Amino acid sequence: MVKHVLRWAFFIIGIMIFSLGITMTINVKHLGIHPWDVLNVAFFEKIGLSIGSWSIIISALLIMISFLLDRSYIKLGTFFNAFLVGLCVDFYLWTGLLPQAAHTWTDILIIIMGIVIMGFGGGIYNAAGVGSGPRDGFMLSLSDKTGMSIGRVRIIVELLVLLIGFLIGGPVFIFSLIFTFIQSPIFQMTYMKFRKWIKQIELMMDEKIRLEHKKRLG
Repeated sequence: MVKHVLRWAFFIIGIMIFSLGITMTINVKHLGIHPWDVLNVAFFEKIGLSIGSWSIIISALLIMISFLLDRSYIKLGTFFNAFLVGLCVDFYLWTGLLPQAAHTWTDILIIIMGIVIMGFGGGIYNAAGVGSGPRDGFMLSLSDKTGMSIGRVRIIVELLVLLIGFLIGGPVFIFSLIFTFIQSPIFQMTYMKFRKWIKQIELMMDEKIRLEHKKRLG
């Protein structure tokens, strides 16, 4: 039980950090944002609802497709991811507390910070191991079915999403193209570090429980 609480705590904290990064980049969207967020913003501007609502809707569709392709990637955390990211993004946007676009060089700092925070948060919630995100599960399922590498599937899918978002009228610019090159290394490093730390904490918990049990037995 304690281990589950630990992993879910890391998962929720990671989601909150990840969503914070998304919101920071959306605030300076004229510089270009992540392909999936381009799609969310495009639907928001053309149809209505909220950016977070579109994130939830698209995530739900991807979960259904992934369920049909390979349900092994769908876990409880996948559903929580779909809703929590959208809710957190809408909350952060509603507060208006995060840096806003000034249309100066400071916007570049804001978007770089946002991308770094996204990579950091994404690494944390994935390290918790309670379920892939809807987009990750979708791409992993496609990779399994097509036989293509995960990297190639990711590039193809995100380019298609970027194109659709651009055609709808989403904010596409230079950072939309270089997003992954900044975010991925940070994600990888954070994921490896936190996965190691979580396992170490769990081993310490196991050892503490073992010693307490041994002590009770006399």
